[in-house]
Amino acid sequence: MRLDPNKTALLVIDMQDGFLHEASPMCIPTAKGTVPACAAVQEKARGLGIGVYFVIRKYAADGSDVEFTRHDVWKQGGRPCSTESGPIGWAMPPEFQVKPGDTVLVKPRYSAFFRTNLDGILRRRGIDTVVVTGTTTPNCIRATVFDAISLDYNTVLLEDCCSSVTEEIQRVNMDCMARIGAVVADSTAFLNESIDLPVTVEQVRREIEKEC
Repeated sequence: MRLDPNKTALLVIDMQDGFLHEASPMCIPTAKGTVPACAAVQEKARGLGIGVYFVIRKYAADGSDVEFTRHDVWKQGGRPCSTESGPIGWAMPPEFQVKPGDTVLVKPRYSAFFRTNLDGILRRRGIDTVVVTGTTTPNCIRATVFDAISLDYNTVLLEDCCSSVTEEIQRVNMDCMARIGAVVADSTAFLNESIDLPVTVEQVRREIEKEC
């Protein structure tokens, strides 16, 4: 089954200067290289009528909401994502312009669903499929994908729109998410509207209803 634009949302996670700029201690070296593909996917999504959801981090200046496991690195590395401007602020790259109809959410931890109203917004809008992009693959992307599948969303992952510290980490995590049911594709497939969902939540529901 192909993606239904009316029931699909594009998630763009943590594509911010604090994770893209080499001056940041939280920089993912390969993340900046994914910006062109991510930007193209965003424009395509808007053209199809697919909602674009930017899910970002904004740390308090005193570090009171930074994960305890990265607090020291954050504090000693210039406090990234604690101000909007500056090379390691929470702003997104210029290629990512928030446009009318887009949604911006701030998340306090790794998953885009954890302690945000993303799930409620998507359900109210009749969304049953999420296309996931952003950084970093083993952390925020993976946490979001696991939560999306746990919440019964058809989940698509665009591999060349995500990034990891090393190619091996990227490969292993993509394999892991594919094994739990995420559909791993790439930006070309999305731009060509050729992504197939081998099984969907709706198909399973209908099958269960027949058996009841």
